[in-house]
Amino acid sequence: MSDAPVPNNPHPEPEIDKKQLLKLLIELGPLVVFFYCNSKFGFFTGTGAFIAATLASMVASKVFLGKIPIMLWVGGVLVTVFGGLTIWLEDERFIKVKPTIIYTLSALTLFGGIYFKKPLFKYVLGDALKLTDEGWYKLTMRWAVFFLIMAVLNEVVWRSVSTDTWISFKLFGILPLTMIFAISQVGLMKRHELP
Repeated sequence: MSDAPVPNNPHPEPEIDKKQLLKLLIELGPLVVFFYCNSKFGFFTGTGAFIAATLASMVASKVFLGKIPIMLWVGGVLVTVFGGLTIWLEDERFIKVKPTIIYTLSALTLFGGIYFKKPLFKYVLGDALKLTDEGWYKLTMRWAVFFLIMAVLNEVVWRSVSTDTWISFKLFGILPLTMIFAISQVGLMKRHELP
């Protein structure tokens, strides 16, 4: 019997970044809960479940990731306020306008950073990415424009389709569009990456 060492697997299984997977679940969980509860129990019950799931995701982020990101704080406050108004006044418009407000605030914040010559993405992503100043400026500008377009798109969609279609658009439209846009920025980041 040979004592030769067993060769390493030439095709090792890719290691899943558990922290990134958990972060994705924390961010998407409330939306999936909203979609499911709306389809099973109706819009107002779905909105209540959305509020509860959003608050639970904030707690999970603190417990498992050690912090609650600023966008999760903003989203949590807006979901609670506008979702609460939706249930209390029995008016769907409040929760429907929430994404418009988040996207608009995000765009204005990024534009403000550019105006004051402080591209905010550099401070948010500076630990993960090393880009030239021009790269940070372009990346921040592109995301600011994207958020503005998404704000307008949300307004157009919720005002022109049924509530169920709008909820489906949030899950199956906004998320893929955001992922596609994020992937489309890889070329820019490669061109402006610092050695």
